[in-house]
Amino acid sequence: MKVLIAVIIFSVLVIFHELGHFLLAKKNGIVVRQFSLGMGPTLISTQKGETEYCLKLLPLGGSCMMLGEDEDSEVPGSFNSAPVWGRIAVIAAGPVFNFIMAYVLSVVIVAMMGYVPAEVAEVPEDSPAYEAGLRTGDQITEFQGYSVDIGQDLSIWLALNELENAPIKMTVRRDGQKQAVVYQPETQERYLMGFNRGDSERLEVASMIEGMPLEESGIEPGDVIVGLNGTAIETQEDYETYIQEHPLGKEPLDITYEHKGTRREVTVTPASRTQVILGFAYNMGRERVSSWGVLKYAAYEVKYWIRTTVMSLSKLLTGQFGIKDLSGPVGVVDVIGDTYEAAKPEGSKILWASMLNIAVLLSANLGVMNLLPIPALDGGRLIFLILEAIRKKPVNRQAEAMIHMAGFVLLMALMFVVMYHDIVKLF
Repeated sequence: MKVLIAVIIFSVLVIFHELGHFLLAKKNGIVVRQFSLGMGPTLISTQKGETEYCLKLLPLGGSCMMLGEDEDSEVPGSFNSAPVWGRIAVIAAGPVFNFIMAYVLSVVIVAMMGYVPAEVAEVPEDSPAYEAGLRTGDQITEFQGYSVDIGQDLSIWLALNELENAPIKMTVRRDGQKQAVVYQPETQERYLMGFNRGDSERLEVASMIEGMPLEESGIEPGDVIVGLNGTAIETQEDYETYIQEHPLGKEPLDITYEHKGTRREVTVTPASRTQVILGFAYNMGRERVSSWGVLKYAAYEVKYWIRTTVMSLSKLLTGQFGIKDLSGPVGVVDVIGDTYEAAKPEGSKILWASMLNIAVLLSANLGVMNLLPIPALDGGRLIFLILEAIRKKPVNRQAEAMIHMAGFVLLMALMFVVMYHDIVKLF
């Protein structure tokens, strides 16, 4: 089932991306020789006018092949015969259509489920945050210089950035007025295994904390901890109870966990770490909104996914994430399957919303990735076209074609490396 769902999602996203190229090519008088879904050998094809429409064997991509696209040719109807700004529009249309699809799907999600307000849910009266003026019900609009529109914005910032023992600076809205809140957070010396929890009711490992014991234990994101020192851990509440009754210390901890349906065991010695205490709790529940609110917060949802993709890429470039943290088609299929199984017991509404949410993530991700200035991607092609617009003459097209080919080969090599790590994670 998860493979079928993944194929459907991939196919819709790819066909919509290529449709952007196709429609803008037609608009600019460029002949489209072939419009295909998938890669590899052709299964079915039909010719309509100047364009061949194909369904190919491997559902991992698609193409909109234009006349003379990678050739030094300016015959009528060819890609290079169109005005440079027309060609820029054709290339940019693919990623733009991905963002449009992400927005349309987000509208459906927000209409079905509502949005997550970035609202302070609880502030202990003896906390520095309360003393600084933070109150329950405040709407967070900025956190440590990062603009916050919805609850997920704060959640992803905290997931991707470690709080430091330095003043926390926030801006909140209360009764229609904005005000700054600045406070020095409290710290606590604690023994930790070193992982961030997922949103599921069970104790799912969402990510590892760098340099902590669990990182080298063999446990991976997506695994579920089901036992500690022989005590069954069925829910996150069970975990909280266990930690209260048996605080972690220097003693080794026997962990039982589930990895792809199989149970495994590992022994980990918790490590001491100074932990910064946020000092308040924030809402992660959804609220229904009016029709205008649906359109507004759907845009915020897309913005959230785009910024999350960009932040993750920056972590990759700075070495905070590695190749093993990337996921290709195999990894995405696995995530879709896990999400499907987790959402299915919650009913059809939650299941549909979960699948649509993954489609929004993938669509926004596809749009951002294609705009990267890497040869063979749309962003790489746009660089050459923008240079042509500035210089009033094209870059050597044969050299450009060779650069794009080299970029394509490198991207394929990266894809196989990522796929290898995805397959290893399955076992």
